[in-house]
Amino acid sequence: MSENSDETTAPGVDWDTAAATFDEEPDHGLRDPEVRAAWDRRLRAWLPERACDVLDLGCGTGSLSLLAAEQGHRVTGVDLSPAMIDLARAKLAGRDAVFLIGDAAAPPVGERRFDTLLVRHLLWTLPHPARVLRHWRGLLRPGGRLVLVEGVWGTVSPVGIPADRLTALLAPLTDDARVERLSQDARLWGGPVPDERYAVVATV
Repeated sequence: MSENSDETTAPGVDWDTAAATFDEEPDHGLRDPEVRAAWDRRLRAWLPERACDVLDLGCGTGSLSLLAAEQGHRVTGVDLSPAMIDLARAKLAGRDAVFLIGDAAAPPVGERRFDTLLVRHLLWTLPHPARVLRHWRGLLRPGGRLVLVEGVWGTVSPVGIPADRLTALLAPLTDDARVERLSQDARLWGGPVPDERYAVVATV
């Protein structure tokens, strides 16, 4: 999501239609080598060093999934948009990755459990975030981690979820959650951004 993105209307977006141009945003397609390298560095800090099972929820076209797979992780991606999933499957063809069409709030993974749940710019769009976080926690193995990249966008009618609210929602689930501020790292976004962007990494 960039400064000029119209994703502040995300709950009403037709993501199948948006899929065709989704990767044109610098932090979506990661086509700029500097932007890609910035996200790669962050993921290396957020994900376990050893190869693990990563569930990428709201995976879109799979750009973060690809970085995780390149780092040696086994990736399962979930997105509600078939068009997004088609692009993700093409992007990660030949990699240790599986992509499923489904609701990221209740991903169709059956009894599978994961070491890390990676979620970017999704939680704020869901109507019951506390309930969703409890469900996501149940998808993690003991000692697993939630990596939640979120923010607050817009000045006239801001949308999103502030970091302090997200950490409060996580408080009943973990006592190990750290906030990493991302707004000032212009390399992640393809340029300076004026709003609140952050990641919360929580071990459960």
